[in-house]
Amino acid sequence: MSFYSVRKLMTGMIPGRLVRLFASRYVGGDSMEKAIAAADELYEKHGIESTIDLLGEEEKTKERVEWAMDKYYKKLEAIRERPYCTLSIKPGQTGFYVDPDLCMENIDKFAAACQQAGRGLTIDMEDTDLTDFTLAMYRKLKPKYTILGTVLQSRLFRTPEDVDSLKGLNANIRACIGIYNVPPDKAYQKKRDMKEALMKMIEKLFDDGHYVCVATHDMEYIDRARALIAEKKIPKDRYEFQMLMGVPRDNIQRELIEAGEKVRLYVPYALHWDDAIAYLRRRMAASPSITCLVLKNVVSKS
Repeated sequence: MSFYSVRKLMTGMIPGRLVRLFASRYVGGDSMEKAIAAADELYEKHGIESTIDLLGEEEKTKERVEWAMDKYYKKLEAIRERPYCTLSIKPGQTGFYVDPDLCMENIDKFAAACQQAGRGLTIDMEDTDLTDFTLAMYRKLKPKYTILGTVLQSRLFRTPEDVDSLKGLNANIRACIGIYNVPPDKAYQKKRDMKEALMKMIEKLFDDGHYVCVATHDMEYIDRARALIAEKKIPKDRYEFQMLMGVPRDNIQRELIEAGEKVRLYVPYALHWDDAIAYLRRRMAASPSITCLVLKNVVSKS
């Protein structure tokens, strides 16, 4: 059994009520208004920008997809006058499991609305059953919408070829290691291998002319990314650093901001706490440090 599987088993044993209690640190609240208030505070107090996401995935009825899209349009209207906010959107939440054509239509229309409003939109990357669809959709839509970005996960063996498939698009890519459990025949299993692959991916993305969102909390790799940026003389309008809300990296974020770098936090919110609990369980399974913090919290309350 892999370390990831062991952590996943452990996180599944933690009662949902305790996960929910701890989730507040990592979730922007239980309403759009609370998430936007969190984004306002990040920017006004610290100069940190945000990408706001409604948690939830694998919607399997047209009614639930319509519900989700209504929330996305309301969210876009709410951030229209907030240039420090962008949005993230998930294919699994916007129609893929009902009808992939419906998902394409929904994201196409929403990207058009975001472009008209001047707000960025990132198509999130979910489990590997959506990778081909997500990238094919991105390649189709990106030429129409300059504000559109997506995500590549360095843990996947296929990612170098996926980078090649984006040549000429001037893509906006969140470069991360990814959090979904992927079997050994498709992905690296050791964090060090994933992070080394992340550095190679970042360099290739820069060489191909893309905008790169360096998404890591590891100071070693942040420093290496900054050294690469300096070596290649990458201008500041071609990259940013991204992290998750709640992960304790205040000092690193402050250092980056003081150095004139753009920092953006992923600010999720949940209208149903089951979605927030599922989100945090995935984060716990992917990150031993988060798992330890939650387990410490459980012990202190027992």
